[in-house]
Amino acid sequence: MGEQTILWGIAPIGWRNDDIPEIGAGNTLSHLLSDIVVAGFQGTEVGGFFPEAEVLNKELKLRNLKIAGQWFSSFIVRDGVEEAAKGFHKHCQYLKEVQASVAVVSEQTYSIQGTGKIVFTEKPYFTDVEWNTLCAGLNELGKIAQQYDLKLVFHHHMGTGVQTLEEIDRLMENTDPNHVHLLYDTGHIFVSDGDYLTLLNKHLDRIKHVHFKDVRLEVLNQCKEEGKSFMQSFLSGMFTVPGDGFIDFKKVYETLVGHNYQGWIVVEAEQDPSIAHPLEYALIARNYIDEKLLAPAKSFV
Repeated sequence: MGEQTILWGIAPIGWRNDDIPEIGAGNTLSHLLSDIVVAGFQGTEVGGFFPEAEVLNKELKLRNLKIAGQWFSSFIVRDGVEEAAKGFHKHCQYLKEVQASVAVVSEQTYSIQGTGKIVFTEKPYFTDVEWNTLCAGLNELGKIAQQYDLKLVFHHHMGTGVQTLEEIDRLMENTDPNHVHLLYDTGHIFVSDGDYLTLLNKHLDRIKHVHFKDVRLEVLNQCKEEGKSFMQSFLSGMFTVPGDGFIDFKKVYETLVGHNYQGWIVVEAEQDPSIAHPLEYALIARNYIDEKLLAPAKSFV
């Protein structure tokens, strides 16, 4: 029953990367959206190269696709919530126009994900005062999101001040559950903590958006040994799609369905499209979902 309330999407980052624009630059919006249809997904998230809402809506309608949400880089700690709110209003207005469900927020103050720093040992940390500023600010952004019929979902992320389970716990404890929700990303929490189920079980009630990201364990270990940055790590193939890595998504999916999760599950894997063919990997993910997750669930109905 629960699976009927879940929408399956795949993120555009497998085709084009916002952080490294030259990666996949030849992949157009039409190419991306048509591949998503071929792979059997219901929608995607907005990428940095997406057009204005009117143009995007036409392309989506032609293919019967939906938009789940879009990433927003907040700098609440650095700039204050008033400054962050200016850009967030525009962000949410666009998302409302394309009929999205969530606004994905990641606090980027001190983030090293776009730098050459070692992502496994040089992550930033917030002071107690900065934590208070961040949590209070997120509550305000969450209220703004609601004005546009959106949910703010916070994205814990490698290389940021909210990466580990302990940090996510602190964020959840000090923000209002009516305004601030959680994006659960299997890949980021596994790379960070070596465990992806504790976070899921601990904060099930706050999870309103999900990223299914798999991890190649041997590549992860090699990247740790070599002291690579975040971008160097994903370009080395640390992340991949479900069914091609270490993570067992069956338990994750069963837990979400058992808790009557309603919302999007978006396949996301930062890879170089010249190495990992986007449609090929989208089909790997789709086949894994159909054979390992959906088929066993239906057999019990």
